[in-house]
Amino acid sequence: MTSADTKLLNATLNTLRGLSCGIRLERAIRQEVMVLLVALPLGVIIAPNIGWYAAMIGALLAILAVELLNTAVEKLADRVTRERDPQIGMVKDYGSAAVFCMLCLSALVWMSALAVRFDWF
Repeated sequence: MTSADTKLLNATLNTLRGLSCGIRLERAIRQEVMVLLVALPLGVIIAPNIGWYAAMIGALLAILAVELLNTAVEKLADRVTRERDPQIGMVKDYGSAAVFCMLCLSALVWMSALAVRFDWF
């Protein structure tokens, strides 16, 4: 195994460990993974074409990615201090707002796909 192969393997294992921990320890991540698992086959039915399907699933993957980053920021902030700190609270609120933005985008993509699929506009 070459050095590049070892690095790729380690990066993959780190990724899987992060996903596994997130799914095991964070309810929001579990919920988003469950939605993604339901959406994978449902999207095939709803999507007007393959481009729409990619956008629909991509939007859900983006929610998961932002949620993982938000969780990382929250865990790091809690590690810095457990005391109430308005600035750390604001940082956590920013992360939460980012997740909300992705949820809105995903809803828009899925509703648009439904509208195109069923000629609602």
